[in-house]
Amino acid sequence: MPASKGDVPMYLRRLRDLREDHDYKQEYVASILKITRQQYQLYESGKRSLPIDKLIDICNLYSVSADYVLELKNEL
Repeated sequence: MPASKGDVPMYLRRLRDLREDHDYKQEYVASILKITRQQYQLYESGKRSLPIDKLIDICNLYSVSADYVLELKNEL
């Protein structure tokens, strides 16, 4: 089970870290996911669950595995 702090899964931090490591703005990631920036912000903040199809798109965008994003593995 991924580490969590309170009710917020720690993988949400990984989403933000990946975006910031690539110098992407939320607007850019949202455009790739074909959603609004506000919708993406809800995913990144944990206020909405990330659908599996968007997780796949994020993995493709950053060339990482879902295991990495979900913190099931620490290797890319």
